[in-house]
Amino acid sequence: MTRPLGKKLTLCVIAVAALAAPAIAAGDPPTGGVQAPPPPATEGVITASGPQVVVSTRAGTMRSKLARFRGSVAAGSAGRTITIERFDESTQAWTAVATATVAADGSYLARWRANIVGQHRIRAVLQSDSQATAANASPELAITVHRPAVATWYGPGFYGRRTACGVKMSRTLLGVAHKKLPCGTEVAVLYKGHRITVPVVDRGPFRHGTSYDLTAATAQALGFRHTDRLGAVRLRTAAPAA
Repeated sequence: MTRPLGKKLTLCVIAVAALAAPAIAAGDPPTGGVQAPPPPATEGVITASGPQVVVSTRAGTMRSKLARFRGSVAAGSAGRTITIERFDESTQAWTAVATATVAADGSYLARWRANIVGQHRIRAVLQSDSQATAANASPELAITVHRPAVATWYGPGFYGRRTACGVKMSRTLLGVAHKKLPCGTEVAVLYKGHRITVPVVDRGPFRHGTSYDLTAATAQALGFRHTDRLGAVRLRTAAPAA
């Protein structure tokens, strides 16, 4: 018995739609490397609370953008100065990057134009007699300043193949491609308020003016859908294999 033409066309449309399903959808099972269902990227506010000082800020920001530090101090501190300090690894000393005056209600807001890319140890210190002392400091926070970069994403057409770093490409592989960074190097990526840290798993991109190629899973986690500007910074290099 022959099927009506309408049913045949419907079946054809369904088959084509199945083949054209987005490559970012869940699919291949984990096969090694950083393979997992992509978690949503996060970029929440982090807080450090001490006996004298509380400080909050975002865990990531872009270079040359203002990083804002909000918090509160012990009662009776209105009018005093709060200092935001960054630990300088080269001098092994704390350096002031921003100051603010404590308001009548004990709150403060300090701003630092983050011009140093990388991970930073930060603390807030309530000055006493024009001096900033560790006894009046908050616990440390870790924030990351990202370098602006143009990126794209890839995956369809490469699933099942080995990358230049020897990892099997799949729809669930978290990572980025880069022309020069060693395989396994951790890269923190920031995009529209979302942040994720992934390893270098491949070589590329080979398009002029583009610095990173995100795997489909990484793009999905960040909500990244097309070539765009984001923030990225190298965190560490993987130890060489024995």
